[in-house]
Amino acid sequence: MRNAMTGLALLLALLLASGGAAGAADFPLAGTWTLTAADRITPAGVREPDYGAAPKGRLIVDATGRYSLQIFKSERTGFASGDKKRGTPQEYADAALGSSTHYGTIAIDAAAHQLVFRIEGASFKNWEGTTQRRAYDLKGDRLSYRVPTAPDGNVPVSEWRRER
Repeated sequence: MRNAMTGLALLLALLLASGGAAGAADFPLAGTWTLTAADRITPAGVREPDYGAAPKGRLIVDATGRYSLQIFKSERTGFASGDKKRGTPQEYADAALGSSTHYGTIAIDAAAHQLVFRIEGASFKNWEGTTQRRAYDLKGDRLSYRVPTAPDGNVPVSEWRRER
């Protein structure tokens, strides 16, 4: 009986340490995702690269829906000085336009079939404190979603593959 109680206490301690809720580990977006495409759909309906030919990116989502996302254009210019405080206007433009990073919480609105990003911090300051809803498709370890239409009329599309 004593061994059974010790085992039960250990199991309870492990559950509490892992967050307690059995369903939290079942959050379908939890995991580490690698970017496979960062494109845009133009107003004419043409799909083209938005972050160059070989974009890089990572999306990390924990079991409670907290996330961190980074997308980088591979072809962005490095800083000739080796010091980001001493860049040229073109180097600064490439750094800003060649990356998109933000973090916060993500949820799924199943009824609307949308991801709901509540953005706490972002490289594009205007997004901080906003909520963005994005139509998505999740099939196994493949995730894609459409970002809200940009002021230029383009619709950014991101595609991800979950790492196993």
